[in-house]
Amino acid sequence: MEPPRILVVGGGFAGVECVRRLERLLAPDEASITLVAARNYQLYLPLLPQVAAGMLTPQSVAVSLRRLFRRTRIAPGVALGVDLDAKVCVVRGISDRIRIEPYDYLVLAPGSVTRTFDIPGLAEHARGMKTLAEAAYLRDHVIAQLDIAAAVPEREEKEARLQFVVVGGGYSGTETVAALHRLTAAAADRYPGLDPSMIKWHLVDIAPKLMPELGEDLGEKATSLLRRRGVDVALGVSVAEVGEETVRLTDGRVLPCHTLVWTAGVQPSPLIGTLDAETERGRLKVTEYMDVPGHPGVFAVGDAAAVPDIAKGDGAICPPTAQHAQRQGRMVARNVVAALRGQPMVPYQHRDMGLVVDLGGTDAVANPLGVRLTGLPAQTVTRGYHMMALHTSVARARVLTNWVLNATAGDDYVRMGFLANQPATLRDLEQTDAYLSKEQIRDYARASGVSR
Repeated sequence: MEPPRILVVGGGFAGVECVRRLERLLAPDEASITLVAARNYQLYLPLLPQVAAGMLTPQSVAVSLRRLFRRTRIAPGVALGVDLDAKVCVVRGISDRIRIEPYDYLVLAPGSVTRTFDIPGLAEHARGMKTLAEAAYLRDHVIAQLDIAAAVPEREEKEARLQFVVVGGGYSGTETVAALHRLTAAAADRYPGLDPSMIKWHLVDIAPKLMPELGEDLGEKATSLLRRRGVDVALGVSVAEVGEETVRLTDGRVLPCHTLVWTAGVQPSPLIGTLDAETERGRLKVTEYMDVPGHPGVFAVGDAAAVPDIAKGDGAICPPTAQHAQRQGRMVARNVVAALRGQPMVPYQHRDMGLVVDLGGTDAVANPLGVRLTGLPAQTVTRGYHMMALHTSVARARVLTNWVLNATAGDDYVRMGFLANQPATLRDLEQTDAYLSKEQIRDYARASGVSR
């Protein structure tokens, strides 16, 4: 008889941790493991702003799945739908061919996509910061604005090119504006005739405070630091309209601007909407064991799952953070193995290890294990955390080498040419796969011969 088939959907933090633990817990003949992933690498998202700023190369934060896994079959593609009754997943491969992946045990970890709103012009003109391609394109675009501003004689054109807006006061937005502000400030010295005082960065968020999860004290310190650098931090404000050359804010200001970076939160993968299962706040509802009620052998973790936070109680669910996703991935692997062996499962319980925010140079804020740190001590903890979180020695070596080289030699402010034939806006680079209806999923299941 063939061994049970374990299918993991998603190559992010949760999915990768799950597969790594499954390989350790299971004997080779005890079960087969397949990972459905859109890319053949795990993107280390917390360092993406440093890729956009040129501190790290793109390959540094792309951890090879084939280095991580030894016996897992990697099935490249995007999961478009799941038939929970027939126990099959419909996948569009990287060649656009549709195929069926059957399973006996399923772990859904498809992650999240950038959350957008019905803001006129947003999808057409805004740029994201959730994928490696977006970070690389954003770096090219920002340097291109400096090149254009240094060359054009008109002051109005210079001002529009040198004004940048980042929307979202969470970790991604705060680290992005901090890293890119340092990039443009340092680059100004390399552009004769370019007035550094014309470079303006704006951080906009509808919330009353930056990064409230850090606590009021550290959030205020981060806000003050950015403002001292010259960043305009506008709280309680959002974007009303985005044009090709202007951004209109809800406080009435109209900024001449060619660059809007959108980091205002995430929402669960659209895959969750194709499932015939209960959701909570758009995320798949699961028990404290991370299994889906009414569907034995089906589990869900990470950003797309409403995992109860039993440490907080009162119906709280775990926030969509990498820290939760990694731990859920490890725990769900144990529960899958327990279900396979007929053993009791263990509930997920999270102990917060603290948060770290890199603001560039020797600036950072962190609260490891509740200890509040700023400046160089916080930066040391922040960089140390990232080094430990990277799974391979090769990835750690690349990141460390890049940090040292950037600190000693600086940047060359080179554009790689990505923007030559590609606008690279949210509409261009965000997930746009045509997810399937329940009827289409059932049709593929029947056609495959595995419908039950």
